[in-house]
Amino acid sequence: MRLFERFETPRPLGSGLMLQPTGLAVLEALGLYPEIAALGSRVDRLIGTDARSGRVVLDVGYRPLGREVHAVAVHRAALFNVLHDAVVAAGLPIRTGFTIEALERSGGKQWLRASQGLEGPFDLVVDALGSASPLKVDAKVPSRARPLTFGAIWGTVPWVDRGFRRDALMQRYRKASVMIGVLPVGRQRRDGPELAAFFWSLKPESFETLQAAGIDSWRSQVLEHWPETAPHLQAIRGFEEMTLARYAHHTLQVPAGEGIAFIGDSAHATSPQLGQGANMALLDAAALAGALAEAGSIDDALGEYARLRRWHVRLYQLLSLTLTPFYQSDGQVLPLVRDVLVSAIARVPPVPWLLAAMVSGQLLSPLKALQLETESLREVAV
Repeated sequence: MRLFERFETPRPLGSGLMLQPTGLAVLEALGLYPEIAALGSRVDRLIGTDARSGRVVLDVGYRPLGREVHAVAVHRAALFNVLHDAVVAAGLPIRTGFTIEALERSGGKQWLRASQGLEGPFDLVVDALGSASPLKVDAKVPSRARPLTFGAIWGTVPWVDRGFRRDALMQRYRKASVMIGVLPVGRQRRDGPELAAFFWSLKPESFETLQAAGIDSWRSQVLEHWPETAPHLQAIRGFEEMTLARYAHHTLQVPAGEGIAFIGDSAHATSPQLGQGANMALLDAAALAGALAEAGSIDDALGEYARLRRWHVRLYQLLSLTLTPFYQSDGQVLPLVRDVLVSAIARVPPVPWLLAAMVSGQLLSPLKALQLETESLREVAV
């Protein structure tokens, strides 16, 4: 086994993310949950308010699924370090500075080609290169990623107690064209300061205009919608401290090809409205590992992997694509429906339970299929 990394020194990209009960169950199976829980911040609710009226229009909690069901928000660097340390501890070799360009086959084996040369042979290649992976052409049914209209800029800022909840992802909306979020993400290391992830939704092509207007102009826009974010904004000294995230949508019909498996965004990418990216990738990895352990051949394992992930992936890809315009679009009607109709029915049983199951990634019971249910999730079957 060998890992390939395009950077000379392995490192994470981005700010914060939410590990849902699905992803946490995979980390628990790997023995990594205690460290993640120590670094991250427990999240029990998702709260969204209207920027003009201050009215709560989204309030989803995990409590309907059970007292101990929750998410853990982490900085990407914390998750990366925990996983990287586990790889190093297991003695797995890492080839750095290797930018994969293509897959080549010979004699029933796979070779990886980069400008630095060829590496191989391999019985199986696992592609985790993301939605822009050059290896997707080798899937059984290739898929081209479709850019989404909206993306976001992300930054890491000090955690601020005043006006914010430690147990919640808090968002503020103005229709669907403005979305601001503050997520407590714990610490990058155990002795580090408490941090938050801050994001501002925008169309990627407008970022240059935003930069040209200057950081103070942008701060004024944000403060107009959410005055309590002033301490966060003061911590962001310039746009160079923000990361522009572009989102795309694609789903491989079969997340495999001859001698290759696709996991994470290589297999399926979409907007982050349900916060499922890292969690789906962890489920993919668990499904693939289980299939390889049980199957008699690589071909059989790839077939079983595709079967295990097929319907859960398709459902969440559809949900994310359908829900995105309610939160990121230029539309007038959808955000009105979100704020009036959805916020009203969200309090009517069994809708709170259904929303919690959806946000937690547990529709269609993926953990049951992978035999990864924890005690607190044993009854969450839909």
